Amino acid sequence: MNQLPEQFENVTAVCKANVYFDGKVVSHTIKFADGSRKTLGLIYPGEFKFNTGAPEKMEITAGTCHVKLAGEAVWRDYATGTFFRVPGNSAFEIAVATGVTQYICSFE
Repeated sequence: MNQLPEQFENVTAVCKANVYFDGKVVSHTIKFADGSRKTLGLIYPGEFKFNTGAPEKMEITAGTCHVKLAGEAVWRDYATGTFFRVPGNSAFEIAVATGVTQYICSFE
């Protein structure tokens, strides 16, 4: 299990949300003093595909989901406290069966 942060100190929060798939995936960007950024988000039930520019680390902070990375045939399960990485210039599919999955996306 991954040690999840409870909060981030001294950040700038972008007020306008990133809204995808008619509001079924919503995130807010936070910016750090060192120039790095993360998004904090919610995924409602459904199956969604995302393309990546930069490599990403997706930490699941609540709920569960199923993920299939580009080029892989197998879906993998992730629960609270786990994470997966997605290469840059790639894609992944993510599915939530029930409830709401929450995540932290770090751009690496």
